[in-house]
Amino acid sequence: MRTRYRRKWTAPLAMLACGALMLSGCAEFDNTAAGQKFTPVNPPSPEVPPQIGPGGEAGDSGPGRGNGPNQAPTPVPPPQGCKDFDKAVIATCLDTVAAVAAIPGDGTAPSALAGERKSGRILLAAAEKDPADWATVPVDGSSDGGLTSLALSPGFAEDQLVFAYITTPTDNRVVRLAKGQAPKPVLTGIPKGATGNRGAIGTDAKGALLVATGDAGNPGLAADPASLAGKVLRIDTSGKPAPGNPTAGSAVFSTGVHSPGGICRDQAGSRVWLTDRLADKDVLYRLRGGQPLTTPAWSWTDKPGVAGCADFVGATGYLSITTSIAGNLQNLPVTPDGAVTGKPNVVMDGKVGKPPKTFGRLSAMSMVNPQIALAGTVNKDGGSPVSSDDRVVIITPSASSGGGGKD
Repeated sequence: MRTRYRRKWTAPLAMLACGALMLSGCAEFDNTAAGQKFTPVNPPSPEVPPQIGPGGEAGDSGPGRGNGPNQAPTPVPPPQGCKDFDKAVIATCLDTVAAVAAIPGDGTAPSALAGERKSGRILLAAAEKDPADWATVPVDGSSDGGLTSLALSPGFAEDQLVFAYITTPTDNRVVRLAKGQAPKPVLTGIPKGATGNRGAIGTDAKGALLVATGDAGNPGLAADPASLAGKVLRIDTSGKPAPGNPTAGSAVFSTGVHSPGGICRDQAGSRVWLTDRLADKDVLYRLRGGQPLTTPAWSWTDKPGVAGCADFVGATGYLSITTSIAGNLQNLPVTPDGAVTGKPNVVMDGKVGKPPKTFGRLSAMSMVNPQIALAGTVNKDGGSPVSSDDRVVIITPSASSGGGGKD
């Protein structure tokens, strides 16, 4: 058993303060409410939890720890082996955590299933506990595929089932599994290519699965109605087209996906989002059944590698997006009706003059509740890993005053 740092969990977790540095976006976005200043209702205070970066440059903002008005925060020690002294870290020494499925709760002891992309291993990650093996899915992780997404069954509390998006030697597919059991195929035959094998799974408010599939390295497949590649598919838990789809008998919910990062929604299901990576930019789409993905809600021409997302709009006024290349968290100001109102606030990037917390490359993100999410890191996949990587970390962005810039 790995030695890990034990710590007392305190709820609610202090919020991460949104930085003032703005990332350049593009002018192509849904401007339904653009130009209107959006003020979150009852925004939480911008408290900052104990922080750490790969070099231990961040500090603890708690009382008596050097956080006076003219004092720098006291540095938190860097990781020591698999010990990580950052209170936001709940699991360490994993390998390329590309898939996370948070287990709903009150946030006092957050937990999730964490999937390793290359090995197909799924572990139960929980605060104050060592990661525990849950299941292993045979995968082909030789390219950008492997185990790239996890989603709890809509009836997880009763059936304890989990859905995974995986790459096999012959295809990409959705499988269903329970703890310690072999996976069972749900949807097979999704085209596989040298690239474009990532997929993302989410659920909607009606109990259907939303499955975003990559284009297998062939952008033309995204518009081909006869192909399962490059689509958002809406299926039931047995893999059949879900009732109420745009075309009866068809699983296709939307077309035009290329290399999906994550799917997320608000609790009510009125807003559903997809992150995607195109050849010339990264984008965020708001999903609407039957409408092709042509006009992003926001786009990034610098291609930070958009990955997971979490809809904190109801609590904070922000949609949060992790990036697996830039290695930061991007908070987009969004109104309750789903309109992006300005540029993203970029935090967790280690920049001077802001809370310098950084966990490096972030990947999948999944919400525990409307104010807390969990994310995985993928620093062992082209990043600069520290001794405790890869990790599962807690994300609780603050919606302090001073939202995104006008565009």
